[in-house]
Amino acid sequence: MQNEVWLRPLVWMDYRLAVLFTVLVPLILLVWAFVQKDEAIQRLLTIYWRVSSLLAITVYLLIAAIPVGYISGTIARVLIPIALWFWIDLNEEIDDQPRGVLKLTFNSWRWAMTIYSVLGAIASIPFLQCAFSREALATPLCTILREPPLLFREYFHANSTPQFLGFLGVVGLIFYVVCLSYFVLFKLGKQGRSALPQ
Repeated sequence: MQNEVWLRPLVWMDYRLAVLFTVLVPLILLVWAFVQKDEAIQRLLTIYWRVSSLLAITVYLLIAAIPVGYISGTIARVLIPIALWFWIDLNEEIDDQPRGVLKLTFNSWRWAMTIYSVLGAIASIPFLQCAFSREALATPLCTILREPPLLFREYFHANSTPQFLGFLGVVGLIFYVVCLSYFVLFKLGKQGRSALPQ
């Protein structure tokens, strides 16, 4: 009970920050980059959206209390900073751009997102037990983490069952793993750390 008192506000704060940092700000930046015709930032944000889609998949998995959702959320927080800094050609192109509000805002968000993701990955480590134990899955530690996804379901999928939404999450996760595996096994060796094929 004591854990619930301090844990619940932190979980809700994390989801609010996630909406701000992982959805609203990068969406605004992407539109801004298209308007400014800044191809390097556009490309990096497109890569970001592909990688961060694992967070959305995690929400659907947690709605149905599918244990792998606790793992996918942590993995997403690890992959996002990698995706934001991995590409040598895009980093150089952005660094070489003249100073401007878009570049400053984008780099500020990129650093903030990196710090947020790393701290989130560390904070999510205790929740990993929820993926490996049925007893743990029923504890407040694990159920509190599902409260924001369940509210999301009420707002956006009120007529859908948790099982159906969980099924969508599983399908999304399978597709995500297939695409990531294809990239790592086939494209990464050819492209290296270049976002554009050589």
